[in-house]
Amino acid sequence: MNLEKKRWLILAASCLITLCIGSLYGWSVFGSALAKELSVSSLAIVFTVANAVGPITMISGGYINDKLGPRLVLIIGGILFGLGMFCSGFATSTAMIIVTYGLGVGLGCGMVYGTVVSNAVKFFPDKSGFAGGLITACYGGSSIIVPIIATAIVNSRDVFFAFKSIGIVMTIVILLCALIVDKCPDNFMRDGSAAAKAVPAGKDFSSAEMLRSGAFYLMLIILTCGAFSGMMVISQASSMAQRMMSMTPSTAAAVVSLIALFNMLGRLVSGTLSDKLGAIKTMTISFAISVAANLLLGLVGKNSVVVFYISLAAIGFCFGSVMGIYPGFTAKTFGRKNNSVNYGIMFIGFALAGILGPMIMTNIYAATGGYAPAFFVAAALGAAGEVLIAILKKKQA
Repeated sequence: MNLEKKRWLILAASCLITLCIGSLYGWSVFGSALAKELSVSSLAIVFTVANAVGPITMISGGYINDKLGPRLVLIIGGILFGLGMFCSGFATSTAMIIVTYGLGVGLGCGMVYGTVVSNAVKFFPDKSGFAGGLITACYGGSSIIVPIIATAIVNSRDVFFAFKSIGIVMTIVILLCALIVDKCPDNFMRDGSAAAKAVPAGKDFSSAEMLRSGAFYLMLIILTCGAFSGMMVISQASSMAQRMMSMTPSTAAAVVSLIALFNMLGRLVSGTLSDKLGAIKTMTISFAISVAANLLLGLVGKNSVVVFYISLAAIGFCFGSVMGIYPGFTAKTFGRKNNSVNYGIMFIGFALAGILGPMIMTNIYAATGGYAPAFFVAAALGAAGEVLIAILKKKQA
């Protein structure tokens, strides 16, 4: 099959793969049920570890992808992800679940995510925002679907069976889809293609060249600022809803689903929109909305349920926007050839947000008994991100 036609099949397979590995974000269901089984107050450290280690295998997997192609990376990463999930079903201590889920699932997820996203974006140089947005939307959409499935399994059996069954199914799907995914040629849609004129052949930066570029550090900090608010809120959404608005656990669960839904929509809409307006302009709008939403939550959120819902939906959307834009944005800025490794390095910005966001919100709540200061911190970082975007725009011009 001609690659310009097969790329759509590869995109579909890639979406299924990210839908599977996005089950990492079903941790809230797994974690709360497992904490009861292990008689511990919290297992939040497991989710933090899983997010923190992702860039390690994104970078190493990206290197293997560039040399040997994505199929091998997806098979290795898929087995690691599924095995980590499956072995979590035998966990008898916090240390064991950190190893199986935090390291196993986290490292497997990073390897698969980085490879599948960067490879698919290479196949769509003419629609990189759309491709990156769609794939990451499926990744975000998993946080809506998987918790429902996991909750049903936990309620009918137990959390250990949920880990095992979901791990087996996800592994099978990832391995089957990996057989469809091909490596994108370096000159794809640059020569001899009807769409070649629409795809500028810019410079392909090596990782070393990217790291010597001032634009890289601006983009990495912007990514951290843009993801901070979303990771902060997602990590505490249920307990925050119960404490701020006196919601029941079931109503608070609906808040988590609301954020997940708008996170998914933000990835798809803004990724596609960036193809028309450009990544800089789209992010400028997104950051402005995020700043306003965080200020509203800090000032009046506790006094209005409507403001609370709207603000959290906006934060979820803006977080998704940044995550949907960045795969294509990185490829356009530093070239497609080495994007597998380059995007893995760029993803360190997301890992920083995943560590700092939850940590700052937890510490602020412990010190003040409220969430308002955390929202003001997020708003300040969003405003700083706007300034850095303006600087980046001038630098690129």
